[in-house]
Amino acid sequence: MHIVAIGGSDAGISAALRARELDQSADVTVVVADEYPNYSICGIPYYFSGDVQPWQSLAHRTHADLEATGMQLRLNTLATRIDVADRRLVVQDDHGESTIAYDELIVGTGALPAYAGIEGLGELGPEDGVHVIHSMGDTFALDTHLADRDPRAAVIIGAGYVGLEMAEGFRTRGMQVIQLQRGPEVLSTLDPELASAVREELVAHGVDVHTDTTVRAVTKTDTGLVVHAEHRGEPVSHAADLVLAVVGVRPNTALLEQAGARLGAGRAVVVDDRMQTGLPHVLAAGDGVVTHHRLLGTTYLPLGTTAHKQRRIAGENALGGQARFAGSVGTQVVKVFDLVAARAGLREHEAAAAGYAPATTQSVADDHKRYYPGAQPISMRITGDRDTGLLLGAQMVGRLGTETAKRIDTFATALFAGLTIEQISDLDLSYTPPLGSPWDAVQAAAQAWSRAHQPIGASA
Repeated sequence: MHIVAIGGSDAGISAALRARELDQSADVTVVVADEYPNYSICGIPYYFSGDVQPWQSLAHRTHADLEATGMQLRLNTLATRIDVADRRLVVQDDHGESTIAYDELIVGTGALPAYAGIEGLGELGPEDGVHVIHSMGDTFALDTHLADRDPRAAVIIGAGYVGLEMAEGFRTRGMQVIQLQRGPEVLSTLDPELASAVREELVAHGVDVHTDTTVRAVTKTDTGLVVHAEHRGEPVSHAADLVLAVVGVRPNTALLEQAGARLGAGRAVVVDDRMQTGLPHVLAAGDGVVTHHRLLGTTYLPLGTTAHKQRRIAGENALGGQARFAGSVGTQVVKVFDLVAARAGLREHEAAAAGYAPATTQSVADDHKRYYPGAQPISMRITGDRDTGLLLGAQMVGRLGTETAKRIDTFATALFAGLTIEQISDLDLSYTPPLGSPWDAVQAAAQAWSRAHQPIGASA
């Protein structure tokens, strides 16, 4: 059997590794558009902050490591067309066009940077000082700009996860940073009541944050770059030596769409829970496909963790397996300087749109017993269903060191298992004064919700 996987990031490489792990007699070829297979795109901001050095450290596995597993790598090779009927993949490399025959094809082409309709982002590039961060090629282009031109002022368009991480990276280098966010608060995946703490952390570290600001265009002048925007309807402009656009991604579906695959949520490719596309002998995984969310159903939610899970399904099923993707609850976390923000499940407006009867309670609990030195508060917002008591979502913000990331995992586990908020109080969680409390912070938050929405004697 010959399995061909397209993509050198989480989905493509990981599916190939899973196939080789299960059947070492299978021939596996991985087609990679550039020469950097299996690099951690999520780790790029920490290269620019200096926490990860050298850039080669971003590789999960080296080229030699991958080939030692028995797979064949076709680097600097672009997949251009899928011949579904004849089971052939048409590719383009330095030697011209050729075809690769396959028995099973796994497509992990991922996503592409979005430009949100901002004029100039599609025309201006790294040579002009306008950058995106989506590949190792983008990384090297930005690194060259920083080294050769020594820019002192940067505008970051977008204040999501990568935008916040890059703001920290630029400030670590001593650069002036202006961060522009379209919404009313940074990190729009959190409720504003918690996201405001993230903005305060940015400001405390010298980032000039502008919310309620919609960027319309980026232009190049004789003296540098200008970002043209509107702040609450009023025109504003910001000059910069460097512009970084991190306004989201869009699924890279051209290859599968041309082959006849169906598009769904977010214009991502529709797959079932076995990662089948509906095209014979063609599977797909990662940021280019829809995601099954355990509370929402089918949606588009590109996450590296999801891509890794989906790849295992695709790699196994390409060999004839029957593995199924169990679904996501959208667990996410980000470090912003000395603050950690995390979420899992749904926020109140998302839950209401999905047909639940949500209610949200905000509370604060210490990360460990206050009498032991160094206790720090964690702010939490818990969303549950008023009618059933079902946990629907959790959001948390705490200082670095409060184990906020691991505590959101407790909520993620409860969401995955379909626990009620009352059941979270029953969990047998660990306790010692330097690390926690007899009622852990997550249980204190659950109890605050229950007191507010299901008082003693009420029936769930």
